[in-house]
Amino acid sequence: MSVRTSIAKITTISILLSFFSSAAIAAGDVAAGQAQAVTCAACHGQDGATAIDPTYPNLAGQNEVYLTRQLQMFQSGERNVALMSAQLIGKSEQDLADLGAYYASLPAKHFEATGSDEDIKAAEGIYKGGVIAKGVAACAACHGPNGAGNAQAGFPAISGQSVGYTIAQLTDYREGRRGTGDAYGNMMRGVASGLSDGQIAILADYISGLH
Repeated sequence: MSVRTSIAKITTISILLSFFSSAAIAAGDVAAGQAQAVTCAACHGQDGATAIDPTYPNLAGQNEVYLTRQLQMFQSGERNVALMSAQLIGKSEQDLADLGAYYASLPAKHFEATGSDEDIKAAEGIYKGGVIAKGVAACAACHGPNGAGNAQAGFPAISGQSVGYTIAQLTDYREGRRGTGDAYGNMMRGVASGLSDGQIAILADYISGLH
């Protein structure tokens, strides 16, 4: 599959996700979400941007549609992460939407890439142009040139995450450990399947410095 074909498919799915996401995700209340988030701070930090483990996500500034959808999947078991599922027992759909709205309202964290100039240049080429030989579409097609994502379509912001978290997620997508069966998950598995460990590592560093 060519990168051009991959991008065309991603564009089509983006439009569909934009339609379905806006219909499926209730609007959240920031103040109510702040009250709900007291226990979340133990792992994700008081500011939502200082996760205690480098493989945990920073939530601050992430878009509301994506956050709420992930919380729904954790709660239902569609994403099988026992720690998260346990935290969400008894929470209503509105509670999840409120949490999504609260974390989306917080300022995102910014890092600086630490790799060599050669690695950063190589990662930039993958991020903006994909990997033609392996049919890997450009990350920027969904996540934007600065990693801010697409809030309407529910594509996540990927800047502001630790290198460890991004490596873990891309590796899990590639190895089939993160598989939700939804359109976004299918796209990400297809992209990650064409990336080597080395490419994932330099991409994660490059992405951490986007803002």
